[in-house]
Amino acid sequence: MHAVIEACIEDAGNLAQTLGLGRVVGQIYAYVYFSEEPKGLKDFQEDVGISRGSASMCVRQLEQWDAVRKVQVDGDRRDYYVANPWFGRVLKNVLLDQVNKRFADRAAFYASQHERLDADAAKGLDCTFIKDRLEHIQAFENKARNMWNNPLVAHFFK
Repeated sequence: MHAVIEACIEDAGNLAQTLGLGRVVGQIYAYVYFSEEPKGLKDFQEDVGISRGSASMCVRQLEQWDAVRKVQVDGDRRDYYVANPWFGRVLKNVLLDQVNKRFADRAAFYASQHERLDADAAKGLDCTFIKDRLEHIQAFENKARNMWNNPLVAHFFK
């Protein structure tokens, strides 16, 4: 494998890790992106140096984001993959997935904190200040969610 490709695979792994996506996900995408021929799980294991389980799990995530797609190689029953070279589409899918998960996590967190505050208020504790601050944060996150769902933002990632 060419040294430039190795460097790009390493860099993609570092970038993916920085973004919280997982190092191996970035490495596999870069490996497939820089491959002229479709690559399979065995190739990931040997050339990227990862376990079969890790390769399988990461390639499923990449498929979900439309970063790679499964193809058939004549005379071979195993699954092979090619990269989607359209970075805008891949980035859009990753961002949509990750941001929407974060918004859902945040909503669940705030709901649980409101339950705790309600329970404390039922015990006679004054939680007005905390509740006001929590609602202020939620209002900001609701604005962010609305902005994220704005058609102009969606158009940017087409």
